[in-house]
Amino acid sequence: MATMAILLDYKLFDDYVLLKASVIHDLLEDVPSTNEFDIRIIDGQADQVLELVKEVTRPEEMSKADYLKRILKDGSYNAKLLKCADRISNLTDLHRDTHSDQKISDYLDQTEQFVIPMAQQVNADMLKELTDLVNRRRQLVKILEECRPEEEKKQKH
Repeated sequence: MATMAILLDYKLFDDYVLLKASVIHDLLEDVPSTNEFDIRIIDGQADQVLELVKEVTRPEEMSKADYLKRILKDGSYNAKLLKCADRISNLTDLHRDTHSDQKISDYLDQTEQFVIPMAQQVNADMLKELTDLVNRRRQLVKILEECRPEEEKKQKH
């Protein structure tokens, strides 16, 4: 739902296929046993929704970098919008108490390499938000790394 809320924040009210896909965009990855027929019978746009969801679903055998590269190079406009909104949502939830410093760093690198160029192609406001989120997360990690030795010193005393 967070991804859909981000699309709504960007005033993308009238693209019902995009909004519906944003609600279930992780379904095929998270629940591989999902029966596509059950989705296809929901409404008249269900085939288009499912096709967009499949476009942003990473095949199990594909690396994250290759998957993002594929969307950047060959993805539809809506796939890029959806991926940018999803990444904004994920960056907002990226915290050191739930992710390792290396995972955060890798995620920020992927965002800069693949998702920010997607945003350049589809939405200037998303580009600004993604850039700001990456910069703020990098600053936070740097500040926390600089503070870490002080915390360790305090614990020893």
